[in-house]
Formats: sequence, structure tokens, C-alpha cells
Amino acid sequence: MRLLLIADTHVPKRARDLPERVWEAVSKADVVVHAGDWVDVSLLDTLEARAKRLVACWGNNDDAELRRRLPERADAHLGGLRFTVVHETGAATGREARMAKQYPYTDVLVFGHSHIPWDTTAKTGLRLLNPGSPTDRRRQPFCTYMTATVGNGALSDVVLHPLDRHA
Repeated sequence: MRLLLIADTHVPKRARDLPERVWEAVSKADVVVHAGDWVDVSLLDTLEARAKRLVACWGNNDDAELRRRLPERADAHLGGLRFTVVHETGAATGREARMAKQYPYTDVLVFGHSHIPWDTTAKTGLRLLNPGSPTDRRRQPFCTYMTATVGNGALSDVVLHPLDRHA
């Protein structure tokens, strides 16, 4: 199962639309995972129409309509693993231990908020992934998104994709 992981899209405030490379990844993915901060419901409508499956939550910049349509925490079983999708996880320091305690029955935690890509594994085996942002790099060298493969209870081929400004 091919996954596309995105977060902090902030469309249309940070960009008019997702970069074309991200839309190409949407069409190739079996599941699109979005970890919040959509900003406008129109992107949710478009992703729901174009994605084969969408697993998503709302973020701190999302309005009442997005919060009505999306959960604060999304849980899904994908390829034999338990995924949780949330927007915020707090400070980077101690994140692995804190999230492992908070989500003891999760195998993979996908989160956003910081716009900083993150890929670590807690001592408990919890994998933590933040795909960064495909539209707002903040202090990062590039905008980013992630792809991965999941199947038979294993996550593999986790790749962080940098986007240049013209992607």
C-alpha cells in the first residue's frame, strides 16, 4: 500500500494550491494522510474527490467547518499497522517518550504543526513521522512531503521529498 504523508498545507494562505508534484503523488497513493492545518475547506473537498482514501485531522489554524468535518485525532489500520494522525505533539525534546506513553496502541504516529520534517522511533517501537510542509518551508531549506509503503505489518521505503520553489 502506497502512502502520501502531508501536513501544514495552509492553502490558499501560503500557496494557491498544492505543488503539481504533490498532486501527482496523490494520484499514485493508495492512502493520503494529512496531519492538519488545511486552512480552507476547498482543499479538503478536492483531496476527498481525488484521493483513493484520505486519513486526516484538523490543525490549530483550521476553522469550525474543517473541525466539524475532521477529527482532532484520526486512527486507521493500514497494511497491518495502527496509524494515528494528529496535528500537534508539543516540544521536540522528549517527544518520543511522551508520544509513546500517550499513544501506547499506535505503531505509526503522523503529525504536523512545526513544518519541520521528523522521522524517529521511540524505545517502544512507535515510529514518529512529520512530513514537513509542501507549501511553507519556514526555516527549512525546502518545502517537503513524505511517501512510504506499508504492508504485512511493516512500514518501509519512507522517503522525504524536497520541493524546489517551482515544483
